[in-house]
Amino acid sequence: MTNRGTRQKRPEIVAITGASAGLGRAITQEFARHGAKIGLIARGQQRLESTGHEVVALGGEAIAVSADVANYREVENAAAQIEAAFGPIDTWINNAMTTVFSEIDQIAPEEFKRATEVTYLGTVWGTMAALKRMLPRDAGTIVQVGSALAYRSIPLQAPYCGAKHAIAGFTDSLRTELVHKKSHVRVSMVQMPALNTPQFDWCRVRMPRRPQPVPPIFDPEQPAAAVYWAAHHHPRELYVGLPTVAAIIGNKFVPGLLDIFLGKTGYNSQQTDESNSDNRPDNLFHPLPGDFGSHGHFDRRAFQRPRPRSFRPVTLMLALGALMFASSRLIPPST
Repeated sequence: MTNRGTRQKRPEIVAITGASAGLGRAITQEFARHGAKIGLIARGQQRLESTGHEVVALGGEAIAVSADVANYREVENAAAQIEAAFGPIDTWINNAMTTVFSEIDQIAPEEFKRATEVTYLGTVWGTMAALKRMLPRDAGTIVQVGSALAYRSIPLQAPYCGAKHAIAGFTDSLRTELVHKKSHVRVSMVQMPALNTPQFDWCRVRMPRRPQPVPPIFDPEQPAAAVYWAAHHHPRELYVGLPTVAAIIGNKFVPGLLDIFLGKTGYNSQQTDESNSDNRPDNLFHPLPGDFGSHGHFDRRAFQRPRPRSFRPVTLMLALGALMFASSRLIPPST
């Protein structure tokens, strides 16, 4: 990619995993509006084709590649197909995920493994495929789509929370290696709030009522714009929405209190009043038919514009220092 603030001489070439629905679909739309050439990576061929038509209508170009991100060979093949069609990939966005809403003791080992392979290893495989191409060119950007749950876990989402924590740790290791190599490849992680996406309609569930994002809920368009911004301004991390900031900072100082609070409220806050069907189809192992778009069914309850907040190291250190000083004033000295 070109340096920040300069105009590209050709359309940006982007690879997006989980591109055919939810936040990935909204991210795809955002890049398409800027005329990008987009490699769409997901499992469902029907949704990939619909997304490709949408990209063209918005002013971009697309190639649809059906791939399971849990399989490294399929991810590598997708990267090769995208570069064969469009040229060198400028930006790789790891967004694909799946999960199981359930208490840990009710999750089968193969279910936990599958959710981890898609959400965590899918990000690792995508990053490796991107690095294979970007490191020799000494150019490119990788964006990891994270979550406030990468820092503050909640009940009933252990597979997802564990995977997002792992992505954060993996990405920190990658950053240090890029520093050592003096590489110009950039990596950012964008931490998301609760979003109104179809994942709550198709994830595997073992709860008495239908799942929902923990309120407040945000529509995916502004978070998608935050991913686009991160891809071109390269913050170390970008926190989207005040609830994300509050969860991450709060967990640094009062994690035990949050354990108690979430243990008491986290079950009910993640379930609607509607009963969950035992025959509910899910996409854990196989994609579901149909075009789900970018939104879930929480449009009436969702906010449209969470504010992205970028924390540079100095800013974060000052903020944490102030919080630590304030907390120390509340704790009596030991005798």
